[in-house]
Amino acid sequence: MAAVALCLGLPRVATKISICPRSSPLSTKHLRLRNGSGPRFHCVSQDKEDEITAIPSSTDTASVSWNQPKYRVILMASLAFVICNMDKVNLSVAIIPMSQQFGWPATTSGLVQSSLFLGYAFSQLPGGWLSRKFSGKYVLRGGVFLWSLATMAVPLSARYLPLILASRVMVGVGEGVSPSAATDLVARTVSANERSRAVSVIFGGLSVGSIAGLLFAPVFIENFGWQSVFYVFGLLGLFWCLLFNPEGCDSETDQASADNETGQPSKVPWSAFFKSPPVWAMIYAHFCGNWGYFTLLSWMPTFVSDELHLNLTNAALISILPPLASVPVTSFAAVWADSMITSGLSTTVVRKICQSIAFLSPSASMSIVSLVPSLPPWSVILLLTSGIGLSSFALSGLYCTHQDISRKYAGILLGITNTAGAIPGVVGVAATGYIFDQTDSWTLSLFLPSIFFYVTGATVWNVFASSQPQDFE
Repeated sequence: MAAVALCLGLPRVATKISICPRSSPLSTKHLRLRNGSGPRFHCVSQDKEDEITAIPSSTDTASVSWNQPKYRVILMASLAFVICNMDKVNLSVAIIPMSQQFGWPATTSGLVQSSLFLGYAFSQLPGGWLSRKFSGKYVLRGGVFLWSLATMAVPLSARYLPLILASRVMVGVGEGVSPSAATDLVARTVSANERSRAVSVIFGGLSVGSIAGLLFAPVFIENFGWQSVFYVFGLLGLFWCLLFNPEGCDSETDQASADNETGQPSKVPWSAFFKSPPVWAMIYAHFCGNWGYFTLLSWMPTFVSDELHLNLTNAALISILPPLASVPVTSFAAVWADSMITSGLSTTVVRKICQSIAFLSPSASMSIVSLVPSLPPWSVILLLTSGIGLSSFALSGLYCTHQDISRKYAGILLGITNTAGAIPGVVGVAATGYIFDQTDSWTLSLFLPSIFFYVTGATVWNVFASSQPQDFE
């Protein structure tokens, strides 16, 4: 595994290098200071050649070149995920006037919202396979194009339930191939010590997208009708496709490293994946984390509207708070995780700490809300905001582990775990609406199931998860 620069933007010139023997763990404790400026060195053993890349010193003043194709693609991928969640949450706001117009009960509203996740689930593995075969940079563009067209089709199909369900399924298909495509990009171009930040920049776009969607959707809906939000957000995705230029995103250095680990084997070792306890830990953790995330993302505006008796705009504004809190948490967690790994702390330990925070924080906040029903509404919002905000530590936990254990199969592994992670979007979102119709209780329908999965997910993760590279062949 390569030692890499400790910031997302690599300085043009490195002043420290690390050369370590194959027999000892690669760690910054093995640093030997030099004044050379060579870009890399190699440590050769009998079984494998490891690439050792220069690490910049803390006193380097060389500027980061954001014109490098790799960083432009990372930022564009992040923007794609901004649009992704804008097209996901637009329905969670529009569902309120749509339900009133078409007379949908909560069960039907939940079915319409959950249909996206059906397409999302079925496109995960194809997305991973396509990303590995053709590169994630091409699959990402195709995914954005598909979900943008399907988003614009929602108003045209809304009067016919089967058609609107089909259009949202296609939105899910486009969005479903994108996480594996982005993971493939990171695996090909980013090494371990900067991986937390790269993943956080890209997937952190989801929180920004939730904020933007919840902020702008009610404005368009109240001024131009609920149909407008689907047309405008869909056009944003098509415009992104015109701007995105994936050519040359792999620098010479990164491509050489990636080629050593991502060469095309004769077949994908599926059975080896499912014999690995760390893979099963990732599968269950992804399921558990997404149960809480998807159900709250879909039902938060309705919950806030009911509990605080707010109009559409104000309910959406309050719903912005949890994803807004996620933005600074994501940035802090990424820098902290990378710095801990750089200081020599085990990558597995760092990933377990981050994911434990991501699971136990929202479970604690939801437990308080459930056990103390007399809490003032604003206290409930504050607790949920802090809990969901801290759940963003998962971007430096679970979401980095796919690349940690196998750069070669990172996209496919995310496809596997995200398939399980999409099930809560299909089952959980619909079940929340059904249970609420039967019980008229947000505690029973929304909070208690999430608490269960958060706690059990944290337990399984800490027992079985690992970031040690796995030999699947």
